[in-house]
Amino acid sequence: MRRALAGVALAVTSMVALSFLIPLALLVQSEARARSTTEAEQRASALAPVLALTTRSRDVQQAVSGLDSERRLAVHLPDGEVIGDRHAPASALARAERERETLAMDTDDGWVYLQPVILAGDRVAVVESFVPRSALTRGVVLSWGVMSLLAVGLVAGSVLVADRLGARVVRSSRELSRASNALGEGDLGIRVEPAGPPELKEAGRAFNSMADRVVGLLATERELVADLSHRLRTPLTALRLEAERMGSAPGSERLTAAITHLQTEIDSIISAARSPLAVGPPGGGTADGSGNGDGDGDGAASGDGAAGSRCEVSGVVRRRVEFWAVLAGQQGRPCGLEVTDEPTPVRLPYDDLAAVVDALIGNVFQHTPERTAFAVEVERTAGSVVLCVDDAGPGIADPDLALERGVSVGGSTGLGLDIALRAARTTRGDLTIGRGPLGGARVRVELGLAPAVPPAGTPSRASRAVRAAARRGRRTTPDRGGTPG
Repeated sequence: MRRALAGVALAVTSMVALSFLIPLALLVQSEARARSTTEAEQRASALAPVLALTTRSRDVQQAVSGLDSERRLAVHLPDGEVIGDRHAPASALARAERERETLAMDTDDGWVYLQPVILAGDRVAVVESFVPRSALTRGVVLSWGVMSLLAVGLVAGSVLVADRLGARVVRSSRELSRASNALGEGDLGIRVEPAGPPELKEAGRAFNSMADRVVGLLATERELVADLSHRLRTPLTALRLEAERMGSAPGSERLTAAITHLQTEIDSIISAARSPLAVGPPGGGTADGSGNGDGDGDGAASGDGAAGSRCEVSGVVRRRVEFWAVLAGQQGRPCGLEVTDEPTPVRLPYDDLAAVVDALIGNVFQHTPERTAFAVEVERTAGSVVLCVDDAGPGIADPDLALERGVSVGGSTGLGLDIALRAARTTRGDLTIGRGPLGGARVRVELGLAPAVPPAGTPSRASRAVRAAARRGRRTTPDRGGTPG
């Protein structure tokens, strides 16, 4: 914008300067010529009284010398004698003498003025006044140079002023753009100091008002999540009482464990939602600032790093597959697991990675019939850890549609694959959907490897949005496309 404003100022000021400079330059040239010719005419007119009194050569020579020290005057006497230097053509002299009228003409050397003087006895003498070409333009070049310098100074000054004004506007615009990008990246505490033109000041105040409104809406949403989660405690308590009444009936222990796990998850959601709303950029750990993954108590055992911001993919996958293997056995589903023995550290909290595994395996149970086989594989590449979940179901007809958040053709929430995709991108990875070796869908999640030794105090890169989405997905049996995976 600064360059554009400076260019406009340069173009406009240059046109204005030229519109004045060109006519003024022509006027200066005309005035210089007029001044020189007027002086020549005055000198010629001054000799007329002398010639009217005497035509003696000595007297006329003395008068010419007194009026002209630069040898620009000449007198053509009636007897043909010429006093001074002659510059006019012979034809012009003859015409002036014959027609007895004043003549002015340009020659190769300059400008000539011929003035006839009628003497006694009807005789005619002609006074010639010459102006060399250099005298006709004396001072013109200097005047043009001064005017050009003034014009250049005027243009440069206007461009400088426009640049300063543009810099003020650009500075305010960049500050507003920087704040908008920071707010979009999750820095809810960013604000701008309204500055610049009135329009930008108003835009700055509107941005601050919008940011305050966003913070308020997020706080309200978190309270709503906490309240809705709290309402689940009543039916959950009733369910626990019914499980206790079952006593030692078959399956009561698993039901009690599942209820306890669900109670832990609800308490975790309420704690996270009721914690102070973070206003810094994302990537600073969990919503409560601790970054600790509580999960099912295996966070430390699975190789979590500082503050639970790292975990071993192999350990997490083994534990989650063991959890789902019980249900798979009840439904007659063959379950395969292949995990690499190499270290597989990723910069994700245990809860987030566990939510990814649960979402992918949960999709298999949700959208494939019983006795459908599935397999889970973990392998390590040069710079990433690859988690693959395969099934023997019908597959996913439209993988692109399945990756759209909230879209599901199976009647669920449509958040499962979105949870996995967000977690993968948090580690600079990605998620792809295709056909697997079992004939059904293959969901391939690529997670970027974390450094072997994490720097002290390095915060978790998993955002609060991934954590919240993961917890919502666990409650609603996530799905991405209505088919397994």
